[in-house]
Amino acid sequence: MKRNGCFYEDIYLYPNLCDAFHKASKGRQNDPEVVKFRKNFEVNIDALQKGLRDQSPDIGHYTYFVVRDPKTRLICAASFPERVLHHAIMNICGSILDAPAIHDSYACRTGKGSHLAVKRTQFLANQYQWFLKLDIRKYFDSIDHNIMLRLLDRKIKDQKVLLLLGKIMETYHSTNGKGLPIGNLTSQHLANYYLCYFDHWIKEQREVKGYIRYMDDFILFRESSEMLKADLNEIQKYLHTYLKLTIKPGIQLNRSKKGIPFLGYRVFPQKVLLLPSSKKRFIHKLVKYELKYEQGIWSEEILSKHLTAMIAFIAHADSKGFQRNTIQRFGVSSYGLEPGDPRRQLEQQRQELSVSESEQQQPWQHEQQPGLSAGLRPQYSGKKNCHSPG
Repeated sequence: MKRNGCFYEDIYLYPNLCDAFHKASKGRQNDPEVVKFRKNFEVNIDALQKGLRDQSPDIGHYTYFVVRDPKTRLICAASFPERVLHHAIMNICGSILDAPAIHDSYACRTGKGSHLAVKRTQFLANQYQWFLKLDIRKYFDSIDHNIMLRLLDRKIKDQKVLLLLGKIMETYHSTNGKGLPIGNLTSQHLANYYLCYFDHWIKEQREVKGYIRYMDDFILFRESSEMLKADLNEIQKYLHTYLKLTIKPGIQLNRSKKGIPFLGYRVFPQKVLLLPSSKKRFIHKLVKYELKYEQGIWSEEILSKHLTAMIAFIAHADSKGFQRNTIQRFGVSSYGLEPGDPRRQLEQQRQELSVSESEQQQPWQHEQQPGLSAGLRPQYSGKKNCHSPG
């Protein structure tokens, strides 16, 4: 396996740091931290260069807050200079960490993303009768630092780079020697990389042709449920032994025609619907965002940016009835909107929808997905293969 050589100095080159600043400040030009950094731009860039050159970067300055959408998570927001540093690192290391990724890994990768992941899932649902959907329990908090460094050593031989990444990991601990801070750019890329050799094991050792992963959510497709049960046993052994990870309760094994819950949607072979929880979150956000705008907390620009993302999410589902009912409920047409404004887009969608059209309740809404019993949990045999991280 090819390892990449000496490139630590590339991280603190002036053009790279300038590019990192522009990426870190994108969409937040008026934030106080960004304004402050820009006011003394050369001084701040010099400070980043010096910290990297001396191998003593100023890191670990987090602001912590909790989000509960869709689940409760502790978010670690790094200081703006540190975010610039993270972008500078990933400008150089990003392609290296991406190189071993399989085609059907869709998180934190250029040209991929959640919508393509959903499309690919629908394609695979048409090809295979059964699916097994799994995700990792407390994934970011469970990532082992020593294992991560061993995995990084497979691709990076520059010890200064490995030391820098190790220092960034050490700024956060969920338990001793474990955890990556949710919110860091580096954490996203490292977390995605942590499972890349597991992906190869699934594809090459288990010979699962129908497989897709989005960060710690992954789906296997087979022609029989028995094959997937066997896969599950081996997956649990591999994750526990080599990566010190466990599968979250709520394993879903079912026929593809029943619909696959994935990334806020329920994906059927012939259609994609919004999950009830996604509809609830959409309405909650719409109320919250409109209130912030009406109270003057948000500008038109900020509101537009958030609504654009919301519209894009529901537009990828067969959800015209939900769109129409929601738009009518919140009276979007009461605003004097310019063409191209996201709320104008909502109004135009409302006008295009037939009043007689409505979403029909799907059988799966009253159907429980069967789980797997504890008796299916495996016992590790101790056998090691070429795809193990150790």
